[in-house]
Amino acid sequence: MSVSTNPNVLSIKHMAFGVKDAKKALEAYSKFLDVPTDTALIDYPKSKNRVALFQLGGIEYQLCQSLEEGGRFDAWMKQRGGAEGLHHICYAVDNIDKALDHAKAQGADLRICQACGVYGSHPHPEGFVAFLDNDAGGIEIEFMQVYTPEELEKYNAFKGI
Repeated sequence: MSVSTNPNVLSIKHMAFGVKDAKKALEAYSKFLDVPTDTALIDYPKSKNRVALFQLGGIEYQLCQSLEEGGRFDAWMKQRGGAEGLHHICYAVDNIDKALDHAKAQGADLRICQACGVYGSHPHPEGFVAFLDNDAGGIEIEFMQVYTPEELEKYNAFKGI
């Protein structure tokens, strides 16, 4: 088995799946993979998404449903003929600037975060994130530098994100 030598990627932070109905998708994960049936469905007003979050095999899963027609995940599924599926993988990195520099040196371009409208690295609730405008096998690539406790405290003091 081959192993990546990319020094910037620590692990998979989460995998986000575009789904038509997060509650219905969660029911299938509960039935077939024993995900707790009381897993919360969280509505995010800013990004207009409903998300079921849970851990499976040590990886965070996000079942993401657009709350509006034409929303991020709805539009993505329509581009795929209505098919649900793996939308993006978020890779945890120890230094987002180094990870982005490495990716750009390989020809990657950055994309605007569809949830925030921000280009490049920027703060999110769990860490600094950035998206590539390139995919790997049709799957979007996101990097996240998870906050240190001090950075999280600073983020939580800043309102408006």
